[in-house]
Order: sequence, then structure tokens, then C-alpha cells
Amino acid sequence: MKILIKNGLIVNGNNTIPFLGDVLIENNVIKSVGKIDEESDKTIDATGKIVCPGFIDTHSHSDLMILVNPYNEIKIRQGITTEVLGQDGISMAPLPKKYISSWRKNIAGLDGESDEINWEYETTDNYLKMMEKNGVGLNEAYLVPHGNIRMEAMGLDGRPATDEEIEKMCEITRREMEAGAFGLSTGLIYIPCAYSETKEIIEMCKVVAEFDGVFVVHQRSEADTIVNSMREVIEIGKKSGVKIHFSHFKVCGKNNWKYLDEMLDLLEEAKKEGIEVSFDQYPYAAGSTMLGVILPPWAHAGGTDELMKRLEDESCRNKMIHDMENGIPGWDNFVEFAGLDQIFVTSVKTEKNSDLIGKNLLEIGKVRGKDPYNATFDLLLEEENAVGMVDFYGLEEHVIKILKRPEQNVCTDGLLTGKPHPRAYGSFPRVLGRYVREQKILAIEEAIFKMTKKAAKSFGIKNRGVVEEGYFADILVVDLERVIDKGTYVDPIQYPKGIDYVLINGDIVLENGNYNKVLAGEVIRKK
Repeated sequence: MKILIKNGLIVNGNNTIPFLGDVLIENNVIKSVGKIDEESDKTIDATGKIVCPGFIDTHSHSDLMILVNPYNEIKIRQGITTEVLGQDGISMAPLPKKYISSWRKNIAGLDGESDEINWEYETTDNYLKMMEKNGVGLNEAYLVPHGNIRMEAMGLDGRPATDEEIEKMCEITRREMEAGAFGLSTGLIYIPCAYSETKEIIEMCKVVAEFDGVFVVHQRSEADTIVNSMREVIEIGKKSGVKIHFSHFKVCGKNNWKYLDEMLDLLEEAKKEGIEVSFDQYPYAAGSTMLGVILPPWAHAGGTDELMKRLEDESCRNKMIHDMENGIPGWDNFVEFAGLDQIFVTSVKTEKNSDLIGKNLLEIGKVRGKDPYNATFDLLLEEENAVGMVDFYGLEEHVIKILKRPEQNVCTDGLLTGKPHPRAYGSFPRVLGRYVREQKILAIEEAIFKMTKKAAKSFGIKNRGVVEEGYFADILVVDLERVIDKGTYVDPIQYPKGIDYVLINGDIVLENGNYNKVLAGEVIRKK
């Protein structure tokens, strides 16, 4: 089938001056770009609108949902045509059968929960094959998660790995990279990644570097010790030779905002040392993750089943409260940098506690007639840790400063269950509407570059992210005068405006704002 997009302002992803022209698509690739008079099976009039590559979401949490609901309309409606799964070091695969029960609870706060899938896939290869068999609505790439590898090699023990266990982790990493993973992710605030020492990660990253993969890191601190945390990540890059990509780059808490300039200086130092560094960012001054991260790391040792036992123990609760109020060196204490009144519950697993969605931890205490700590512990216990949250930590001026950095590309980092952070529905349109059209922080060609080619290059995704002959036909038609995110923290489940057409691998998935329910995507494996 031939599709001709006519008379659009082509912003091709290369960060070059936009130009008026046409795009001819044949089957799943771009056949030609320019002034085209060739006949087609379908013509799309893009007069007065921009034509650009489909957006690449380099930090996605669709890992479980894509197996239950492969269409992923939430992402497609904001122009995302490719997303990268396997984030934060804790995801779906690999997953040894003996850890299924505990691991499902551990990741539920990020990725949700379901009895509709067969959890006995064990490896990344089999997980990707499940997606391939089911079909996918957009293109899916995968990072192998550090925590899953660690679990397979040594279980969920809260301790450093032995040399033999590190060797086993490297073997697993190699197996999963050979299966087509684009790199290794870690989340050094999440269990069991938080128990690792730097040398463990360096050895795994040496394997990733052999495959020209990327190390994607939610670093050990985004708050009090963020400078030392960044130094650790740069050391990993230097000693392993791996490409570094910081997840959702930011600094949390007003007491730590002073570190931002030093953080940016460290990026420059790393580049001078020959380390390839990039990062992604969602364009909001609040974050979102699983509520369980507010608990001190020792509370999670052994996995979620052990956490449940500690939440039933009054003495353990008292120790948790002490640590949350007084801190632990090197631990990112969300209660300290955000505050009980700035942490809001966004999702729960059961109907019993659905009345708490949208309330902060102080309000939850009042609703339940308890102090906020014990009310929160009760919630985590009753929901088996499957609780999502939003936390307010930053300043928009920092969002803008980071947005303008050459290392930056855009992401959502959106959790897709319950009452999510609005970034799940609106990150990319927000950049175009707020920071390109309204505030003129970025030129349109630079913003599109950051959403497309820049992201593809950082992750080694080939033949996507540019409107050029021979590239896969992941293409958008966008009304720059209308495009904007609509979701708010109070009412986040709202689709954005201004994304008029979405084509994925040459199939029209969104047409004049109407969604065509078609599985047009591909599971992309790194070659």
C-alpha cells in the first residue's frame, strides 16, 4: 500500500531547518521525501501542520500491560511509536519460576498486576516471544534489568554479591543481550539492586559494552548525595567502557537544588574523559513511582514476602519510622525531600483502599484515624506493596534548564494504572505545546530531534527516528497550533490535543484524531 502525505512542514528529526514537502510511504518504509506527484492508495493532507518522525519513549513502564492490552492507546495518542521497556532494574524478565510469587508483588507498584498471563516464561527471549505472538500496538524494545539478573544469580538477599555470583550475573547478562536486549538497566533505590556494590555493576557493564549496549541508570541518589551518586555512575562508565544514560535526570528537594550546576559540570567532565553520556527527562516537576520506596532499604530485604512480615511487626514499624524521620546515610528519603503532604497515592490493587487514591499521606492518616506512618504501613500491607504514588520535589526552572541540555531526550516514565501521573498521557505534547509554542524554550526542530533521532542514537535503535528514505514509516502529523497535554494531577486521564495522525510501520493507527485499533508495532531486538 502506498500512502502520500502532502504539503506538510517536514521536521525530519535531524535538527535541521524544516521545509515544505511530501512523504511517500510504501508498505512499512519511507520511499521518498520531497516534492512528490506519484499516485498513491491514500493521501493525507498535512497543509499547515508539521510532519515528523514518531516519538521514542526511552523510559516506559508498559512491560506488563503490553501483554494484557497490547494496543497501548495511551502512548500512541501522544505520538509515541516506539518505547523502551525493562527500566529501573526491575521488570518482567528474566524470572526464575521459584521467584514468581515474590517478584510479582515487588514490581506491582510500577507495572501493575495480572492473572491473565502465563508467568512461567523465565527468560527475556521467551518474554519477547510472548509479545511477538500477541502482537503489539507500537514498537517495543527491552533493557535487561539488573535486579532480575541478580535475583536469578543469588536470590533476593540484602547483601553484596560474591565474586562467583558476579560471574553468574555476567553470564546471565550475556545471555539476555544475545536475546536482543538493548542494554542493562538498574534502579539503585529499588530492591534488590540497592544492595549491589559498584564493582558488581562494572563487571556486568563490561559485557553490555561488548554488544555496544547502553547502561540505563536510576542512580543511587537523586537527592542529598546526588553528586557522589553521579560520580559512581561515571566511574562505572569509565571502567567498563559502556555508554551511560541517566534515567529521568533531576534533583529532588529544595535542600538539594543547589547541586544542579555541579551535576551539569560532572556531565561535561565525563564527556571530556571520553565517556558517552545521555539522559532522559519528563517535563514535570513531580515524580512517580511505587509507594514502597519511602521505606528504608533494610525493610525490603528478602523480597516482598519478607517486607509483609516486617510490616506486621510493631518493633519493625517503629524502626522504619525512626529511619524515615532521621534518615540513613546514602539513602534517598522521600519523606524528607518531598514531605508527607506532598506524596500522593495514585493506585492500589484492591477496591478496599480505592478511597485513598488521590490523597496524600497526611490525609490518609486522617481518613484512617491513625498517624500517617502507620496508616501508610497498613495500606502497603493490605495491598501487598502494590501501591503507586506521585511526589512533588522540584522547580519548573530546573525542568527548563535540564530540557535545554544537549544530552537530553524526552520520556514519559509513566505508570499506567490507577490515577497516574499526567506524564503517562502527555509528556511529548507538553514539550511541544508548553516549551516550544508557548514559552519558546526550544525551536521546533530541536524539540523533535530530542524526541526522535537523539533518543534512537542514545539507545542504538536503527532505522527509526528520522523522516528519510529507507527508514521505517513511523510518522506523525501534528498541529503545532493546537498540540498540548490536557491531564492534570487532579484529573490525569485525559488524552492530549493536536496529534492528528500516527503511522507505525506504515499503518495508520491514529487518523484525524480517531484511533484505529490495529497492532502495527514490532518487537525490536538489538542485532
